[in-house]
Amino acid sequence: FGISVSNEPGSGPRRFTAPAVVDHHVHLGLVDWRALVGSPLGEVHDLGWDPSEIDRIGDELAPDVRVRRVGPFHTAPGGYPSGRSWAPAASIVAIESPDDATRAVVAAAARGAHGVKIALNAAMPLLTDAALRALIDGAHGAGLRALVHAEGPGQAERAIAAGADVLVHTPWTEALGEESLRRAAGSGMVWISTLAIHEGAALETALDNARRYLALGGSMAYGTDMGNGDLPVGLNAREVQLLGRAGLTGAALHAALFSVDPRDADTLSHSTPLPDTADALAEWLATATRRSTTPTGESA
Repeated sequence: FGISVSNEPGSGPRRFTAPAVVDHHVHLGLVDWRALVGSPLGEVHDLGWDPSEIDRIGDELAPDVRVRRVGPFHTAPGGYPSGRSWAPAASIVAIESPDDATRAVVAAAARGAHGVKIALNAAMPLLTDAALRALIDGAHGAGLRALVHAEGPGQAERAIAAGADVLVHTPWTEALGEESLRRAAGSGMVWISTLAIHEGAALETALDNARRYLALGGSMAYGTDMGNGDLPVGLNAREVQLLGRAGLTGAALHAALFSVDPRDADTLSHSTPLPDTADALAEWLATATRRSTTPTGESA
């Protein structure tokens, strides 16, 4: 992405501009998504819902906010998030065997999903190693990313060992071992932050994992898990601030937040330069002006 300065004759006071923000982890079916219009967000990634419902929401939000979606959670029979009151039946696909995994990936690719969401929660039934590997390998074969919700002892390390591309939460239930961190960083795995959903010990564990991962060259992306509890619909200033506590500053902080899509260039403007620190950047984003979106006729 690029940061630029508007300084043309007759343009009025000098303005500093930046691209729109991308939230890499949302659940639009759980929020008043209309509040995203006019926010600093230009793109959101829905990571688990009824595919037809997310398609409808995406059509309504376009072109102000683009919606990329993975469709349903792929989980073991009875696995997370089965039985959760917030999870509609169409948001869950049970995977019992590698053959089930192959069929599910084919269906995801046919729907135009941008990835395959996989759920591992040690408190509930878990995918077998063979089914997990089939989902990840199948996603890669279809040109899709494998995005894993990993919760509980050993589950993040399982995802890393199996070759997942994304952890949709910074691991928070246990400290990861150095070998797993190195393997993840070396593979180019992205961790979506979602730090602001935590408090107390869980937050400190997540921050410690994040700091050690970043120190090894790991990549993180801004994501909030919007829809999980009482989180802002739009920019989450606390999430930005916690990226700073994890160790992100300057260009690395900007890369975690801002869109690289050319359509999002110069979306946000402000009277002051873009800050390099998280606390100042959160304030800058909260007070930036968003330019209006010109309809393109493209679907989300």
